[in-house]
Amino acid sequence: MGKLQRYIGGQLLVAMLGVLLLIVGLDALSTVIDELEDITDTYTFIDVLVYVGFTLPRRAHEFVPFAALIGALVGLGKLASSSELTVAQTSGLSLRQIGMMVLQPALLLALGGFALGEFVTPLSEQLAVSHRALAQRQEQGFVGAAGVWSRDGDTFVHVEAVQRQGVIYGVQLLSFDSERRLTQSVRAERGSFQEGYWLLEQVEKTVFSPTSTQVERQTTAQWETEITPQLLALEAVDSVSLPTRQLWPYARYLESQGLLFRDIELAFWRKLLQPLAIGGLVLVAMSFIFGPLRSGTMGARIFAGVIVGIVFRISEDFFGPISLIYGFPSILSAATPIALCWLCGLWLLRRKA
Repeated sequence: MGKLQRYIGGQLLVAMLGVLLLIVGLDALSTVIDELEDITDTYTFIDVLVYVGFTLPRRAHEFVPFAALIGALVGLGKLASSSELTVAQTSGLSLRQIGMMVLQPALLLALGGFALGEFVTPLSEQLAVSHRALAQRQEQGFVGAAGVWSRDGDTFVHVEAVQRQGVIYGVQLLSFDSERRLTQSVRAERGSFQEGYWLLEQVEKTVFSPTSTQVERQTTAQWETEITPQLLALEAVDSVSLPTRQLWPYARYLESQGLLFRDIELAFWRKLLQPLAIGGLVLVAMSFIFGPLRSGTMGARIFAGVIVGIVFRISEDFFGPISLIYGFPSILSAATPIALCWLCGLWLLRRKA
C-alpha cells in the first residue's frame, strides 16, 4: 500500500511539475517577445531578460492550479493507459483511496505554490517592477499611467520607480483644495526615506493662484507624510503578487483613504483559497479518467482539461467584477467558482461509483 501510494503520487507530482515548467516557459517566452517592442537605448534586451527572470516566481504561482489540473490528467491518463489503475482497483483499492493518493501530490504542489507566493513572489516581483521602471523612466517626464499612484489626504502622489531600500525616483505631488482645484505641484528627481519623513532631491515646486503661478527650485526638501516605503512597495506591484499577510491590512488602509479596496480583498481570498481550488480541479481531472472520458484518448482528456481550466478562469473573472460592482462579499466571489468545481467533480465521480 505504501509503495503503491508513493509510486502513484510520484508519477502525478512529476507530471504536474513538468506541465508547470512548460506553461511558465511558454508564458515567459511570450512576454520576452512582447517586451521587444519596448527596447530602447536604456531598456536593452538584457534588461528584458532580467525583468522576465524576476517575474518567473509570480508566473509559476499563478499557473499552479492549471498545472495541477493538466498534470493530473496526464499522470492519471498514463497510469490508465498502461492499466496500472485497473490493477490497483482489482487489488482492492477503492475509488476513494485512489482519490486520496491523487490529492496528496496536488496538496504538496499547492503548499509549494502558496509558499512561493508568500515568500518569493513579493520580493522578486518588486525587483522586476523596479528594474523595468528605472530602465524605462524618462528624465523630467510628466506623470502618466505607469509607475505608482497613491493618495495622502488632498495630495495625489505619483512615483515612477520604487526601490526596496526606501529610495524612489520621479516623484510628483499634486495638491488640491476643497473645490478640487490644483493649488500646488511638487516635482522631485529622487527621494529617500529618513526617520519619519522623505528627503526629496532636485525639487521644483510650483504654486498656483487664480492670477499667477510661482516656481521655486530647491536642492532638497522634506516631505511629511504617512506614506512609507512599505506602502509604496505594495502599490508598485499587482495585488496577485502580494503575500496574504499584507493584503488585508493594505485593503483596510485603502478603505480609510476612501480608495477602492475590494479588489485587494478579492485577491486576499483567492490566494488564501487557492489550495482548495487546486483540490477541486484535480477532482474534476479524476472524474475525466474514471468518469465520462475514461475511454477517450490522451489528447481528448488534455483538451477537456484545458477547457475546464479556461472555464474556471472565466468564472473567476466573472464573479470578481460582479462582487466589485454590486458590493457582494469578496469571500463569496472567490469561493463560488471553487465550490462549483468541487460539486461538479464529486457529482461526476459519484455517477461512476
